Amino acid sequence: MTEYDTLKDTLAARYSCRAFKPDPVPDAIITKIVDAARHVPSWCNAQPWQVEITRGAATDTFRTALTDAAMSGKPPAPDLPWPKGYSGEYAERRRTCGFQLYDAAGIEKSDRAARAAQMLRNYALFDAPHVAILHAPDELGPYGAMDTGGFVTAFTLAATALGVATIPQAAIAAYAPLVRDHLDITDDRIVLCAISFGYADEDAPVNQFRTERAASDDIIRWHDE
Repeated sequence: MTEYDTLKDTLAARYSCRAFKPDPVPDAIITKIVDAARHVPSWCNAQPWQVEITRGAATDTFRTALTDAAMSGKPPAPDLPWPKGYSGEYAERRRTCGFQLYDAAGIEKSDRAARAAQMLRNYALFDAPHVAILHAPDELGPYGAMDTGGFVTAFTLAATALGVATIPQAAIAAYAPLVRDHLDITDDRIVLCAISFGYADEDAPVNQFRTERAASDDIIRWHDE
């Protein structure tokens, strides 16, 4: 098997896990994941990412704080503006993913209460034993965020290669002030996202579906002249 085949298989195997076992991931494995992810490229080699990783009681305290904030009705206060909207094929992909999740969880599309409860699972970190919070310097703006996105991808792939399940979560950015205060992140950093991780509960219904990907021909625009 070539290195390309190994990489492609790892990419295909990665999925967003929404049910975890309580078993913690050994520190040595977490360090190996970060050790691999740190090799991703960044503009001028700035390497703007910083990661806060919880374990044990710290994860439980953090998930409780996030869930309480989400249930309180506080308005979102992300450091970066939310997307203006989803239209066309982007809206369709988003809608399809949502329906796949509801179907897997046994939630009727008309059951708004159950859908809201499923959304709150984001803030419970899907019961993962760990969460990684990613942030970047405010002075680098969207380009620091873009570079950190590369680190998120590499983190999830390295985790997959080591048998660790992950789910990147932008939802936590809605409560950036809480995240900053809770984890003592300075004001000159932008809170970007979380990655909840641990060992997958492979029997959980919400872990049984997989999203589709656009074909290469739908992504590439060739230019010859």
